[in-house]
Amino acid sequence: MSLQPSLHDLVSTVAAPTSALAGADGQIRATGVQGVFHADARVLSQAVLRLDGREPEAIGHAPEGAGSVRFVGVAPWLGGVRVDRVRSLSPGRLRERIEISSSVPVTTTVTVDIAVDLAPIETVRSGGVTPAPDSHGSSWERDGVTVVASSPLAWEVRLGARGRAVVEWTLDVADAKAVVRSPVRETDWSRPSVQAGDHRLVRLVERSLDDLHGLRLSDGDDTYLAAGVPWYLTLFGRDSLWAARMMLPLGTGLAAGTLRTLARRQGGKVDPVTGEAPGKIMHELRRQEFALANTGMRLPATYYGTVDATLLWISLLHDAWRWGLADDQVIGLLPGLEAALGWLADHADPDGDGFVEYLDTSGHGLANQGWKDSRDAVRFRDGRLADPPIALVEVQGYAYRAALDGAALLEAFGRPGADRWRAYAAALAERFRARFWVDGGYPALALDRDKRPVDALTSNIGHLLDTGILNADEEQAVAGALASSSLSGAYGLRTMSSDSGGYDSLSYHCGSVWAHDTAIVAAGLARAGFSDAATPLIEGLLTAGEAFDYRLPELWAGDPRGEISRPMPYPTACHPQAWAAAAAISLVQATLGLYPDVPNGVVALRPLGPIDVRGLRIADSNVDISVAADGRATVSGLPAGLSVEQGVDADGQAGPLDDLADGQ
Repeated sequence: MSLQPSLHDLVSTVAAPTSALAGADGQIRATGVQGVFHADARVLSQAVLRLDGREPEAIGHAPEGAGSVRFVGVAPWLGGVRVDRVRSLSPGRLRERIEISSSVPVTTTVTVDIAVDLAPIETVRSGGVTPAPDSHGSSWERDGVTVVASSPLAWEVRLGARGRAVVEWTLDVADAKAVVRSPVRETDWSRPSVQAGDHRLVRLVERSLDDLHGLRLSDGDDTYLAAGVPWYLTLFGRDSLWAARMMLPLGTGLAAGTLRTLARRQGGKVDPVTGEAPGKIMHELRRQEFALANTGMRLPATYYGTVDATLLWISLLHDAWRWGLADDQVIGLLPGLEAALGWLADHADPDGDGFVEYLDTSGHGLANQGWKDSRDAVRFRDGRLADPPIALVEVQGYAYRAALDGAALLEAFGRPGADRWRAYAAALAERFRARFWVDGGYPALALDRDKRPVDALTSNIGHLLDTGILNADEEQAVAGALASSSLSGAYGLRTMSSDSGGYDSLSYHCGSVWAHDTAIVAAGLARAGFSDAATPLIEGLLTAGEAFDYRLPELWAGDPRGEISRPMPYPTACHPQAWAAAAAISLVQATLGLYPDVPNGVVALRPLGPIDVRGLRIADSNVDISVAADGRATVSGLPAGLSVEQGVDADGQAGPLDDLADGQ
């Protein structure tokens, strides 16, 4: 059986839709998933640098801003020659600058041996047999993809004492059948300056913003974020929506672009093969059918197999409006809102039991269609797999909030239906309260085919905190469950309790830690007033950021903090990943306790700790916020008509993030 190749030890660079993955020495070898990719094709499978036929000895590597990385090595057989290899990506182009320097006179021949296999990304991912690489010539073409390399890739270098020489080569790619495009603007959000007592937050924000810049894609004039490198460098409904939602403190432009891009592809008919339904938001966009060998999974080029993206689309529109998205832009998206609510009314509950659920009827789509979409993700406490159709716990919360968010928008813009959706939300909350709570005092992960509560304790319940479906006592119970060491005892929030029968610290969704999941739950805890429970999760993310060179991967192992001194990588985790990088901005917002409601003229502030952020965006204005050690905030730049309502912790102080001031 072919296995998915490992990613954790590779160095990735991205300028969407182009990405590069290399070894820590900078070499791209014809093995595993190393290579340069353009959207859904590997356009370079080898690029090996040599001096006089020998490879330099690696010293290290470091990022050089968005889309660029420097690899440093030496050639000791030449008397200590230093070799710097600076790899820079722009959409459709790789450029390498090779700098040779020496303290003594030296003559050497520099070569770069390249090869191209034009393998489809799904073949690479499944570990299957790829096309034979071609190392001859300087141009290649297959199925509309054209690759051209500069030539020759050999240089005679002569250096005097303290001499330095620079040679360069490029690779250019064009795809006549591309379904994704490079961004049309240089930037799509503000780039804030962050100062905090914990230097890790500052560095995490800086690296994350570089990665997010590289993950931008365009649909005409609209920008959205690709999900991640290398498998998901395309439009993903859920991932792109969550990332845009986390990025709202830097402006509403990305949210608006994401909303419009997905609305243009909103479902219009019922199709069990693609999962399409009227009003439904799509899951994934590909150049062609995406088929993984040995799994039986075959996804159509445009695939709608997601149960939550439509609900998240509604709430992103609502949240962008609260952050100050202009009325004319909201009005342009109201037909999409009404269509999405139509899906919730007519297609989200196929068996009529009052809960939103999913079932893959095609037989070759995703068996699980929430964010935990692996086949074994939905388990009972004893480890047994649940049978579909599945009604996930967080999806009921999303549906509750989407109904209320939709009602608020309909009412504000004079559209009918607000009362209907408020009544829907109230009835859903009562059904949820009656059916989902299990022994132990927490909500079940899901209801299975027979409407039995799937009673594993999981991180999913943390997503309920920001939906409003819980009353105060239920929020307290959920916060207590999340704060247990079985969930919060890792470097972040475990996806499944370590006390559950299906727990595995190195599973994909049953015990690992995901960056975006931890950030969502930490933000929900902080907003609900449970800062003591939020703090260890924030600390876990900052520790992971430091361990992974301030580029948070998709996920990592859920090992206990007390048993291992740093988080261990998950071997096939993607990096960078949009919602993992955007988690850094979510941490900034949670630390500020910043919750604007521009339509009602209020900006709420409930800070967790001292922080200074300059260059936020509220209602299309640059806003600076400085929070002192006592929790008091200074705000400048708010547009006229907005007032600040500030709150502090119960003790009147800045809160538990004071404990992180020295990065302890």
